[in-house]
Amino acid sequence: MARPLDQLPKAHLHLHFTGSMRHTTLIELARDQGLHLPDALEEDWPPKLRATDERGWFRFQRLYDIARSVLRRDEHVYRLLREAAEDEAAEGSRWLEIQVDPSGFAPRFGGLTRTLELMLDAAARAAEHAGIGIAMIVAANRTRHPLDANTLARLAGQYIDRGVVGFGLSNDERRGQARDFDRAFRIAKKAGLLAVPHGGELLGPRSVAECVDDLDADRVGHGVRAAESERLMHRLADRQICCEVCPTSNVGLGVVEDASDVPLRRLFDAGVPIALGADDPLLFGSRLLPQYRLAREEYGFDDAEVAELARQSVRSSAAPESVKKDLLKGVDAWLSAD
Repeated sequence: MARPLDQLPKAHLHLHFTGSMRHTTLIELARDQGLHLPDALEEDWPPKLRATDERGWFRFQRLYDIARSVLRRDEHVYRLLREAAEDEAAEGSRWLEIQVDPSGFAPRFGGLTRTLELMLDAAARAAEHAGIGIAMIVAANRTRHPLDANTLARLAGQYIDRGVVGFGLSNDERRGQARDFDRAFRIAKKAGLLAVPHGGELLGPRSVAECVDDLDADRVGHGVRAAESERLMHRLADRQICCEVCPTSNVGLGVVEDASDVPLRRLFDAGVPIALGADDPLLFGSRLLPQYRLAREEYGFDDAEVAELARQSVRSSAAPESVKKDLLKGVDAWLSAD
């Protein structure tokens, strides 16, 4: 009998702030504020997405921006993070690193600093409420000027002792080369933050290599296209650079046609550390636990291999060593249980 995956301790390292919102919460907040939602976010949810061309990405980004627009008051931020923490705990996730670009919220929440402080306070309260650990990754946007990224990196570094653990780079990787943001990542690394840029999703192995070479990435968001290069996989394995693989998201955005096409097994067998992630459950319709189910049911991972995926997520996280130790013990206990 297969061991219950919701009881497997794990870390969730690839979850975006707005995208973590419950669909029911999106609907409720929109109706309470008299905001109209497109059918793709209401009756036809989850939306049919395909972002491998510019038009498709524009539609994805438009839906994301509409969803973010319902978050207008402090209590909305507290609610989103409380519910996200509850959902994580229910799925066996004991450590969450949630990613946000505060620039998108700053105009309505009192500026960058006040926005980040609000989110960090909400994360701390949510963590205590749900009994899990929550940290934050501040992410720059590839479609904005690199100077904006520098500003965010400096801001993130100021809160390294208050819950910020990493600096990311998100949005369409076809817009803005990694090296354009190298100064921001140097600022972040100097402050002691992990470098966790997105790459290797919509573009191929070179995108992953640029994150490693130009941004000194500790982890790569997605990174699945690294499987197209044996040499790159060997580099990632040798340096233990984790790929945050999000299978349902890969299908939803048209990176692959079917879940069976996600090269999770290929990366794993090559020794590349993997942290399964849900990316944006609000738009893709599934949270973290279904990604582990896919590992077992679609990619043929046995319980020992599933446990190793959980260990790799913990080891690749920014959790304190004491937390990592406890989580790894929990993984061993899960595997040894009858």
